[in-house]
Amino acid sequence: MTIATREWQLVSRPHGEPVASDFRLVEADRPDPAPGQVVVRTIAMSVDPYMRGRMNATKSYAPSWELGETMQGGAVGQVVASRSDAVPEGALVLHGMGWRDIAVLDAGHVSVVPPLPGLPLSLYLGVLGMPGLTAWAGLFRVATFRAGDAVFVSGAAGAVGSLVGQFARLRGASRVVGSAGTPEKVRWLRDELRFSAAFNYHDGPVADLLTAAAPEGIDVFFDNVGGEHLEAAVTALNVHGRAALCGSISGYNAVTAPPGPRNLSLLVGKRLALRGFLVSDHGDLRPEFVETVSGWLRDGALVARETVVDGLDGAVDAFRDLLRGGNTGKMVVRLTPDPD
Repeated sequence: MTIATREWQLVSRPHGEPVASDFRLVEADRPDPAPGQVVVRTIAMSVDPYMRGRMNATKSYAPSWELGETMQGGAVGQVVASRSDAVPEGALVLHGMGWRDIAVLDAGHVSVVPPLPGLPLSLYLGVLGMPGLTAWAGLFRVATFRAGDAVFVSGAAGAVGSLVGQFARLRGASRVVGSAGTPEKVRWLRDELRFSAAFNYHDGPVADLLTAAAPEGIDVFFDNVGGEHLEAAVTALNVHGRAALCGSISGYNAVTAPPGPRNLSLLVGKRLALRGFLVSDHGDLRPEFVETVSGWLRDGALVARETVVDGLDGAVDAFRDLLRGGNTGKMVVRLTPDPD
């Protein structure tokens, strides 16, 4: 017997911004689970900026997706059939084989998670998942945040940035500044997430906007955008400032290499530390991260917002919209309702 699934495949490598014809939604047959395997029905799947790099035929920290093969990504689902004593039927699990409605997986490749009473399971893809741990590791370990630091976050209304700013505020930052791409996102950062200041980077040179928002400079920079934001932050960083470099979404669709910051000579005199990082190197932080962030969620100290697209058919549009800044908070694709 076989299991019928619907899956998204990459059929051509994007040149610049991905277009709909770069992808294909197909029906596929998967074998019944072998001993030690489980069948998982997807509840929600994640689309993330890093996936754009996997569409290129270039060597990177994550392997390129092969043309004609189903793409992968984070997903939360429910086990509907099991041939594993360790993962019973009905269990809720996280796995890395998103972009499909049904996945047949080795039981060792899924992580059983508890229900979230009163909260959507998709939070395991955001605030309690990879984006949340990215924010935690980047701010506290890579940038060595200390109470009293002034913090600037680029892409602050996204899945990672919105958490970085809140983590910093909850741990005693003297000032939290964020950049975003629409007036609505700026208002959200200021009014609901309680950033000290926020600006729309379309309103002028980022360096000028950052100076106005943080006239005494910044001690920590968490970068999701790169480009002009990184250059502005290097100028704004105080002596012994630290930067955690998480992403550079401003250049992900570039067809030629964008120019680098023109002010790197400042790193020497200011004794700055700029460090790139991958969340996969910091899994040991997960227990303290989950414990602390779960507490903040329960007592209402932390806001976790999602932009939800319904249905597997909308997954590619959700991804393309993500690259254009169409999300506030975490972008997720919901395939089925959470189980009762």
